[in-house]
Amino acid sequence: MTQLSGLLDTEAIRKDFPVLDRVVHDGRKLVYLDNAATSQKPRQVLDALNEYYERYNANVHRGVHVLAEEATALYEGARDKVAEFINAPSRDEVIFTKNASESLNLVANMLGWADEPYRVDHETEIVITEMEHHSNIVPWQLLAQRTGAKLKWFGLTDDGRLDLSNIDEIITEKTKIVSFVLVSNILGTVNPVEAIVRRAQEVGALVCVDASQAAPHMPLDVQALQADFVAFTGHKMCGPTGIGVLWGRQELLEDLPPFLGGGEMIETVSMHSSTYAPAPHKFEAGTPPIAQAVGLGAAIDYLQAIGMEKILAHEHALTQYAVERLSQVPDLRIIGPTTAEDRGAAISFTLGDIHPHDVGQVLDEQGIAVRVGHHCARPVCLRYGIPATTRASFYLYSTPAEIDALVDGLEHVRNFFG
Repeated sequence: MTQLSGLLDTEAIRKDFPVLDRVVHDGRKLVYLDNAATSQKPRQVLDALNEYYERYNANVHRGVHVLAEEATALYEGARDKVAEFINAPSRDEVIFTKNASESLNLVANMLGWADEPYRVDHETEIVITEMEHHSNIVPWQLLAQRTGAKLKWFGLTDDGRLDLSNIDEIITEKTKIVSFVLVSNILGTVNPVEAIVRRAQEVGALVCVDASQAAPHMPLDVQALQADFVAFTGHKMCGPTGIGVLWGRQELLEDLPPFLGGGEMIETVSMHSSTYAPAPHKFEAGTPPIAQAVGLGAAIDYLQAIGMEKILAHEHALTQYAVERLSQVPDLRIIGPTTAEDRGAAISFTLGDIHPHDVGQVLDEQGIAVRVGHHCARPVCLRYGIPATTRASFYLYSTPAEIDALVDGLEHVRNFFG
């Protein structure tokens, strides 16, 4: 077996993930390389979900009986864990949503309904990038259509990085919001946050960072980012589906209007008007994802026990090895950075003129799970003139042997298609 420095004890870690013991397709052991789509869940998270439903299931904040109080403590305790995990100045800056898409839509709608100085209207500009996930494109397109604002974006270089050569022309005095991904889900690129934030601050624009592919893989410090909003999701970081996070600076959350109305987000209600609860509850209308938040808290406990710096080092070593191995495959073209520096653990590629869907299907028959398609980032595929890509993505339980299996599988694909 290949030996690399900086790797975690994956043999021990993998024992925590029951699904990794599965065999598929004629007894082949599962090789799971689709972690950028969703991660697998350790027993600790599964047990936390089961325990919540078996012992504490109740609605939160409203009841005085013991189950309601215990459920509330667990739910709000998960908020404390998230705040610590991202180094938030206050727990009240952590808003629970159902996913990162909802978090980004929340920001877009707040700014569309806000008063000055935050309001986005026909005289203002919105800035995104060409490498965004659709969840960080469509909400801003909708806002621009609704308000008449101008949507602008940074293009991409040939090697899969943001082209910031015209940053002063893209981010101008008219810019109200700059929203961009920290780590690309299709290219793996880690973006230069500091340069973008610095220019946005120069013109007084707000900054929103999509950290969906960052939070699971590296230390995330919202204060160090100096952004105004940071969004991420639980299911990519060992947590359950149905839970996302929006962090926002407290003074902004106090000033901006709510996105959804309903129970719990109010202070007083009459038939004529309503007043709103303080953040974070101001933005959490209705029954929240209680069990999912508890599961996310358990996932954070799990990740922190291993250490985010160690996870980052593990994935960096794997990614470096994967880039080297994949670069040796004939006719394979990596879409994005071709070195392990300044990139995350997701690698998209094409294989000659074989359609990525065919690549993925033949790999699946060998028990290897990868992602194929646009990866909700179709503008990237258009930029590089390709119909789609195959994407392999790694996590804390991934191993060099699985990368070797991928490379062997690609050789089988090439032979299969002649």
